[in-house]
Amino acid sequence: MSHHSAEALILEVFDLQEQDRIVTFLTRERGKLRGVARGARRKYSRFAGQLQPLAQVKVTWFEKEGRELVRLSGVEPIRLAGHLLSDLEGILLASYLAEHLKELAQENEPAELYYRLLESTLTALAEGVDRDLAARFFETWALRLAGVFPEPRDCPSCGRPLTDGAVLPASGEGLVCGECGGGGFAPGALSIEPPAVAALVRFSHERLPALAARPPSPAVLRRLEEVAGRVRRAFLQGELKSYDVMRRTLASVAGV
Repeated sequence: MSHHSAEALILEVFDLQEQDRIVTFLTRERGKLRGVARGARRKYSRFAGQLQPLAQVKVTWFEKEGRELVRLSGVEPIRLAGHLLSDLEGILLASYLAEHLKELAQENEPAELYYRLLESTLTALAEGVDRDLAARFFETWALRLAGVFPEPRDCPSCGRPLTDGAVLPASGEGLVCGECGGGGFAPGALSIEPPAVAALVRFSHERLPALAARPPSPAVLRRLEEVAGRVRRAFLQGELKSYDVMRRTLASVAGV
């Protein structure tokens, strides 16, 4: 049995039997890991208050060859995400961000870029960056790091620049120019207006605080959400559960 320690971001926590919890966490060096926090549900557990979603922590664990789950021995908080978990919208967004990396990050493979993406997004949210903008930035980059959403500069089919707009084919495999995309009239194709393409290019080169100083319009953010959703569903062969829950819940609240 080997002993390990690393900085981590907690992605998910759920109860196991009467006293334990299962924790999914992301590290820079080892990617996504899952472990058992024994006794975490006890009143005076050493894990009490430490296993919060999206908390940044120093985690120590024991690992036995052939076992799917590691055994957590200690968790020390570095930064909690209380600012995001203080209201319903924030809780739903936290679940959405975390589920991206639960699906896209690999187990026991380095995840430096995924880690930095989530860490920087949480920092920006704590500093007051608009949640809608942060979500669009995060989902776009999460897909890009997975290798399925390249920067929209030139059409991959003919090489033309996409400054005049683009088309997302029904396959959801990336943006092409209008001519290669049949003018957006092909069945299931989605036309992407120039402001939305320009916003995606900005996402490639600007950090969230800089984007927040001159944010895309709400209409552009809605289009980017639609584009990212189509690419994500094509890649994962289905939608994230957290996204469907978030959309239904917020729509229900807005309708009250």
